[in-house]
Amino acid sequence: MLREAERFGEPIPFCEPYWYQGYPSPYYKASHLSLRKRARDFVETEVKPYVDEWIACPTGYPRELHKKAYAAGLPTVGLAQAAWHVYPAEFTPEGGWDSFHELVYLDELHRGSAGMALGQLGINSMALPPVLAHGSPKLQAVAGPVMTGDKWICLAISEPQAGSDVAGIQATATREAGGFRVNGQKKWITGGMQADYFTLAVRTGGPGHGGISLLLVEANSPGLSRRKMPMQFDTCHNTSFLIFDDVFVPEENLIGKEGHGFKYLMENFNHERFVISIEACRKSRLCYEESIKYALRRKTFGKALAEQGVIRHKLAEMARLVESLYDSIERVAFAFSSGVQDADLGGQCSLLKVNGSKTFERCAREAAQIFGGNSLVREGQGKLVERLYREVRWTAIPGGSEEILLDLAIKQALKRARL
Repeated sequence: MLREAERFGEPIPFCEPYWYQGYPSPYYKASHLSLRKRARDFVETEVKPYVDEWIACPTGYPRELHKKAYAAGLPTVGLAQAAWHVYPAEFTPEGGWDSFHELVYLDELHRGSAGMALGQLGINSMALPPVLAHGSPKLQAVAGPVMTGDKWICLAISEPQAGSDVAGIQATATREAGGFRVNGQKKWITGGMQADYFTLAVRTGGPGHGGISLLLVEANSPGLSRRKMPMQFDTCHNTSFLIFDDVFVPEENLIGKEGHGFKYLMENFNHERFVISIEACRKSRLCYEESIKYALRRKTFGKALAEQGVIRHKLAEMARLVESLYDSIERVAFAFSSGVQDADLGGQCSLLKVNGSKTFERCAREAAQIFGGNSLVREGQGKLVERLYREVRWTAIPGGSEEILLDLAIKQALKRARL
């Protein structure tokens, strides 16, 4: 029996997750419903009306948005397992956080924030965990101002010659009296223009994984320069290029042990893929939602598009893919919430992220076909579909490209098969 009293959001089937429409689920409790309502209200009033304005703004969306989110009782750090213990009591629901809170929250944010408004929340959830898990108490203290929205922290790993190949980074941190001297470049650093801190991957030793360390670097350090990078897609969350020219970083800003940086990063990489998959799923669902509504009102050759069998088939394929992807996301969320460690979910999260980006690509394509010429212009009825189409590669490449993740999943399977 459907729970009519628990229906939420858009009533058209498949425009929302199944449990929004009254279907039972074992995963979601009162705290999840409360978080969902707060997040949707916030996005509807504080985000959606301003996205176009923020995309056109050179500095992106305002930092004050994080403070408003915090004041509304919404987390601004993301809900990665490594951060659960730092939330103040007024944020923590009865029974504590779980990964389904993260799923609900990020799903709601991406519903209304094409253009990556509030995208820093996901970046915080990637950059902060190594500091919380391995940093000194002094370094861990940055979590407080990041949580309240007063500070931003970004992850700085990728370089012009090393994207998914983290072990190939070349930025160096040479020891000297009292600390390290950093030289090198970082590329595709999301949120970098407004960051106050960088969780920076550097080479302190020889080639390969074992020579990598992590440093917490203040963004206003002398010798550190940054510039905005124009992107394929519209974004109000700036992507940046960083240059480190003899930047001094104190010894006390070393995160954990020297030479253990790659290991620390791997502890949270699969969570990053989980986060990107949630984004891909909601944006795929947006493609479907926009398309079915358009198909009902748009008439061609005397009929509504929805009366054409070929259009109904496209809509059905989009719904099938989205629902399957969401089920897979719940499976991984359940594993995280049950205490399975990030390192043990490599193959699962790799396949999940690839399913996410491929689903989004298919749905964006079909939505563009349904909208026709309206999907080719950045205005009017097809504006959102046009924007979403240009965001597809954002989910397919960052966090590990599709090709690398597929190979990773099978290499891990083969390793187990040979035991």
